[in-house]
Amino acid sequence: MVNQKKIKGVIGILTGGGDVPGLNPAIRAVTIRANREGYKVIGLRRGWGGIIEVIRDPKADNSDCYQLLTDDIVNKAGRTGGTFLHTSRTRPSHVPKAYIPEHLKDVYKNDMNDLTPEVIKNLEWLGIDYLIPIGGDDTLSYAVHLYKQGVKVVAIPKTMDNDVPGTDYCIGFSTCVTRTIQMTNSLRTSAGSHERLMVLEVFGRYAGFTAMLPTMAGAANRCVIPEYKFDIELLAKLLVEDRNANPSKYSTLLISEGAMFKGGEMIFANAERDAYGHAKLGGIGDIVSEELKNLSAKYNKGKTINVINQKLGYMVRGGDPDAVDSIVPMAYGNLALDLIMKGVHGRVVVLKNGRYDNVPIDVVTSSKKVVKVSEYYNTERLRPYYSNFEMKPFFLMAAEY
Repeated sequence: MVNQKKIKGVIGILTGGGDVPGLNPAIRAVTIRANREGYKVIGLRRGWGGIIEVIRDPKADNSDCYQLLTDDIVNKAGRTGGTFLHTSRTRPSHVPKAYIPEHLKDVYKNDMNDLTPEVIKNLEWLGIDYLIPIGGDDTLSYAVHLYKQGVKVVAIPKTMDNDVPGTDYCIGFSTCVTRTIQMTNSLRTSAGSHERLMVLEVFGRYAGFTAMLPTMAGAANRCVIPEYKFDIELLAKLLVEDRNANPSKYSTLLISEGAMFKGGEMIFANAERDAYGHAKLGGIGDIVSEELKNLSAKYNKGKTINVINQKLGYMVRGGDPDAVDSIVPMAYGNLALDLIMKGVHGRVVVLKNGRYDNVPIDVVTSSKKVVKVSEYYNTERLRPYYSNFEMKPFFLMAAEY
């Protein structure tokens, strides 16, 4: 890239990990503001995947790795869900031999390879002065690694699970909660018509926020979360009681994908792991549904109750962003630009106690954000506490940091 230093600077932006509604509004906010302030914005494609595949040759076709972002491009995508820059779960510090780009195979021959030197060289070759990664704790953990290597990073937190440390809010969470409430309400008609128990599995590997908030809003009678190993006998008893007390004869459970039985461990779909070491979760909703059906007669005068079992999955992360996930990404993008214009880096923009702020980026890797069971979750009733809301943040459960 030639003569880029005639402008104020070049900003690179990428989206990594799972898609959520709100990514495109964040990209739009960064680009529109940056272009007006005299910066150039380059969109890096497929998260960290695009930057490791750049060929540092002016004659090479790198269009699959990055693109120059203009107002026209981001305005078209800014109101839509997903990410038009695309995404991946690539971890440049841990690239298997089979995934080494073709032009680097003679250099990196180990079973597992650290391509961080290539990432840094490629960012320099593109003339990128500041990097804005948008992602969850996995994507941002690598951003922390790059920052420690000297790259100027300003990060934006994103994940439906809302579990990035240091912030009360991550892009995608509100839409996820909204969709969960809507879909749960839609399925009530079937549950009531057939007088059944209903089990809905939602995302949430280590944190139960996506099950807690919809339950607090009245979408479900009970929820089970990764932070507390539940007793299936107690769960069956409570759900049957809820069902029998309901004139429509049904009850509803929201279960986080990472929830665990008392004495058990997480349920995995298979042994395959992603670049960050996470095995694919799946099946806890199926197992709990079967157990509830088997136990239901014990608490229902000997009569078995059938179960509706539905995994909400990608239905809660697809489609357009709601109002919160249109407004917060706009603010986060502009916050990132504010920091860059001040020459500040090594930060992640956040919402804390209802106010926008920024914190050191290494908070992402120095702590964990999970539901504080003693404060928010009633382990005897298997649902949230409904008290002491005064001075709580907008989404009630604040970041612990």
